[in-house]
Amino acid sequence: MPLSEAVKQEIQQAYRDVLAGKGIKARYGQRLMIAEIARYLGDITADDGQRTSAAASCVVEAGTGTGKTLGYLISAIPIARELGKTLVISTATVALQDQIISKDLPDLKKHSNLNFTWTLAKGRGRYLCMSRLEARLHDGGSGDSDSMPLFLLDETAQEPGTHAFFEEMLGTYGSRKWDGDRDHWPSVIPDEVWRQVTTDHRQCTNRHCSYFDSCAFFNARKGLETADVVVANHDLVLADLALGGGAILPEPENALFIFDEAHHLPAKALNHFAASVPLNGARQWLKQLSQALTKAQPWLPPTTVAGKSIDRISEASRMLDDVLGRVFEDSLSGTDWAFSDERRNAQWRYPEGQLPESLAELAAEARIATANLARHLGVLSDELQKAFDDKKEHDLDRETADAWYPVIGTFHARAEDQLRLWTAWCEEPGKAGTADTNAGASDDGSDGPAQKGRYRIPPPARWSVRQRWDSGEEITLYSSPVLADNLLYSRLWSRVYGAILTSATLTALGRFDRLRSRAGLPEATRYLVVPSSFRYGEMATVEVPAMKTLPTDPEGYTKELVSRLPQLWQGEKATLVLFTSRRQMTEVRDQLAPEHPDLILTQDDMAKGEVLRLHCERVDAGLASVLFGVASFAEGIDLPGRYLDHVVITRLPFSVPDDPIEASLAEWVTQRGGNPFMEITVPDASIKLVQAVGRLLRTEQDTGRVTILDRRIVSRRYGQLLLDALPPFRRLIER
Repeated sequence: MPLSEAVKQEIQQAYRDVLAGKGIKARYGQRLMIAEIARYLGDITADDGQRTSAAASCVVEAGTGTGKTLGYLISAIPIARELGKTLVISTATVALQDQIISKDLPDLKKHSNLNFTWTLAKGRGRYLCMSRLEARLHDGGSGDSDSMPLFLLDETAQEPGTHAFFEEMLGTYGSRKWDGDRDHWPSVIPDEVWRQVTTDHRQCTNRHCSYFDSCAFFNARKGLETADVVVANHDLVLADLALGGGAILPEPENALFIFDEAHHLPAKALNHFAASVPLNGARQWLKQLSQALTKAQPWLPPTTVAGKSIDRISEASRMLDDVLGRVFEDSLSGTDWAFSDERRNAQWRYPEGQLPESLAELAAEARIATANLARHLGVLSDELQKAFDDKKEHDLDRETADAWYPVIGTFHARAEDQLRLWTAWCEEPGKAGTADTNAGASDDGSDGPAQKGRYRIPPPARWSVRQRWDSGEEITLYSSPVLADNLLYSRLWSRVYGAILTSATLTALGRFDRLRSRAGLPEATRYLVVPSSFRYGEMATVEVPAMKTLPTDPEGYTKELVSRLPQLWQGEKATLVLFTSRRQMTEVRDQLAPEHPDLILTQDDMAKGEVLRLHCERVDAGLASVLFGVASFAEGIDLPGRYLDHVVITRLPFSVPDDPIEASLAEWVTQRGGNPFMEITVPDASIKLVQAVGRLLRTEQDTGRVTILDRRIVSRRYGQLLLDALPPFRRLIER
């Protein structure tokens, strides 16, 4: 519906107020972004609050310095409130999520007359479960508590000394010095420790829990239904969509979504819909299930539905264990595993997703056996849940339900997770010449993802990984969609009232084609690249020095890096050297460290935040500091001003050639006559390279230089494409 004059005036006045209140100048790119989002939302037609216009999204690439967070907040909040829709802002990282909640939204409300409320939405697994914490303190990790057998849920033994840590947790939460959010604990909590004191929807008894009134998770969600703005993350959005939408977050039809750091969304979707089963790990888990059933049996009268289910679960477990053993033996003997001298794992990808006949037959058996186990566990879980209802008589008492519902719920969830893998392995890969016409079609008959229907959908990626240790070995089976386009279109874009995607890096080689195809964006989507406020040509240079070797000669190239890097950082105060290989980073560091003590920090030396803190301390003290990092440092760090004046790219960031999902996608592109290197590898590398050089300039006052040591950027045909996609730095290229 067209925007009312009142809303237009509200947006314009709020922008003027924020600029005046913060004493900052209007940015041209920010104004363009505000106007584009407002036009997009105003063009949506609706009837009785439901969208009637064709599915469409708004994609805005806005580089560092644009002020994109303020841009989308100041335009979307007034419009969402007028439409009666909840504004859901989704990020890829906790850091940005916290920034929006603790800084950007309060700033906007403080400096404008906009009246709105907001809340944070995170998954249950990010919060402390008091019931599980009490269980930990009760049994002390000894695993001998019959009244609260939660020790059975842990895959690893409790670390020594963690009882005191859990006591500290209890005291801090009880005194309200901590809100139970894992991300707000003052130090990093290891996964193996946190797993013991959090829960999921299968274990949680919700309102029946004795700690419900003080539950960290439910306390955090109290404002979710009434808030104008909900700040979430991509993983939570995808989890909600997998449950049908509206289970955790507002229904897509009743919400406006803004995806910040949107370039992560397709990969996040692939991860979310992937599945895996470690064969020996699954058999070990079945042993834990047997132990739990033995302990649970005295609690469950044999004549009840719950008691009878024990025998059925035991029989189903034995059948599944037998099948898993045969799958392991078949995979072990029927696969041409290739181990290198230095690695203890080997990978095998099944071309076109086609499994060997014997393995396909076993996968079908495993699917049936796992489904049978999951069904019987579901029956027992339901029976235990009924005992929480104090208004009805039941065969089981409340104490039994309190003790065993979380345990059985976890086993049930594990069985269902494993069933996803076997179901995916049993699906027939797409036939040549066919298209997934249903997945990309919306209920109103509008078109699915752009370009859909020309080619068949790519078959799923299926692969196995074999790992060897001194004490044994494991084979893990995997399955993943190759593209997330139909999943995102059918579950999100076709349903949502409106969606805005933004990031500093959404184009690849200057085009939106990659994002459009991988995210399955609707045909009617509109795209905008917002010009940056940075004067790139004045602020920085990109330099490509002469090199004797190329990265295709790993040994020679590493040797030249060791020789060349000290020359590059000489006279610099703050340098970031980015590698594509952790192994090469370590080799170069080991050879240079003796000659340059107290100079080099690698991202593996300690936690990321600690590495960056030490780097900044050195710079503040007037000392030189050199950071060595790989992929996560190429995107996820912010070092403004004097904390970074030189970025060195050691190698063009091409994807690892043995990645099974990328290999499956390349195989599909080749089969339809395409060039996977130019269609996949080069565009992917372009985005990563733009992100890497983006570490240099974080504010309009920053200056510095980027050095690219990989001469392929000037000696190969594709190199010019990569170079032209970078910000317009002044170029210094040695011939």
